[in-house]
Amino acid sequence: MDFEKIKVLLVLKDNKLSSQIKQILVPPLFEISEISDFNDARRRIHDDNYKIVITETADGDGRDFAVDISETSATILLLTNSETFDHVSYYVEPYGILTIVKPFEQFYFYNMIKVALAVSAKVERLNFQTIQLKHKMEEAKLVNRAKMLLMGHQNMTEEEAHRYIEKTAMDRCVKRIEIADEIVRSY
Repeated sequence: MDFEKIKVLLVLKDNKLSSQIKQILVPPLFEISEISDFNDARRRIHDDNYKIVITETADGDGRDFAVDISETSATILLLTNSETFDHVSYYVEPYGILTIVKPFEQFYFYNMIKVALAVSAKVERLNFQTIQLKHKMEEAKLVNRAKMLLMGHQNMTEEEAHRYIEKTAMDRCVKRIEIADEIVRSY
């Protein structure tokens, strides 16, 4: 059975915490990279495609780091102590960052990883749908522009221009966008 390795980046200053997480996220399912410097981690995140990034608040630096990288496709888990949990979670939740209290139980942490994976899968599907919608909107815009040009230069009605583009595309076995592009280029 083939499966995709889940790339996880640990950005932690606490070695004990890092060891605890590595005991939970074991290979071959998880491929873990570790780094302790937030600036190096920023560069690494842009060079590689991590599904999950786990970091800690670390005197506020970790919180800022998590917010900085929140626009990446990675799901971010931010570990914080119970005293600052409410304050930190209210601050980072609008950025889509999941907050976990440390220390944590293994079962709880593993379930949060499962939540992070589910969120990641949902985001990937939504990104794909967004790209498809953008392409459809671009196609509709180009076809409408071609229709307007046909109406202006060939004295066609909108229905005639639409029918012309559709019929030409069917006759030549090409997509409407190709015919619309040719029309726009010719005028």
